[in-house]
Amino acid sequence: MAGLELDGSNPDVSLLYDINGLAKAAPTWFDRVMEFVGEYGIMFGLVLVGLWCWWSMRKRGTAEDSVTAAAAIVWAPLAAAIAILINIPIRGFVERPRPFNDHEGLEVLIHGKTDFSFVSDHSTLAMGIAVGIFVANRKFGFVAIGLALFAGFSRIYMGVHYPTDVIGGFALGTAVALLLAPLAMALLTPLMAAVARSPRVGWFVRSKSAAVAYADEHGEAMGIPEPRPGSGRGDPGEKDLAA
Repeated sequence: MAGLELDGSNPDVSLLYDINGLAKAAPTWFDRVMEFVGEYGIMFGLVLVGLWCWWSMRKRGTAEDSVTAAAAIVWAPLAAAIAILINIPIRGFVERPRPFNDHEGLEVLIHGKTDFSFVSDHSTLAMGIAVGIFVANRKFGFVAIGLALFAGFSRIYMGVHYPTDVIGGFALGTAVALLLAPLAMALLTPLMAAVARSPRVGWFVRSKSAAVAYADEHGEAMGIPEPRPGSGRGDPGEKDLAA
């Protein structure tokens, strides 16, 4: 692979210079913004999108949808973490140097990168989270995937990754998030259902207003025992929704 990187006709290298060339032409303040956004900002944005998705989904009136959505939201960071772990042996096996070690004239915005280049951890992490959010909700998922794509672009812009490093990261994050999703959902959904029934941590899955709305519609108390007839807490058969 190293031989291909040194070949000037390699489109991977050509695209690297084209995208990184934008950093040379941009003003210094813009490069500093891209440096922060590419290194930290996009990851923070993905966390916000995930939290927004979770906050929105927990307000749904359907208990089953809320439980499934909560399981998917929990799966998003787990998928990204698993993808990063899988990338550790991949990096050690490929041992691809960073592009600035083999190519001159690059505008490197982030210094001190001494590890290997393939696969991009940032791209893997970002796409793993984004696809996990997509499993929970398509609307929020598309926003997250857009942020993940920009994260990959920023790594090339900053001169710390080849385009194929980024593509490989996207593929790894997507594969883990999608291929392991059925197993993850099978394990996490019962767990989230148990959490939803808990009077202490049930808020993580469903908001209080959603729980009350669901109980009013279906005549059920969410995780609260029914009063016994003649207990003095209401008419026989009446469900107590007080928390």
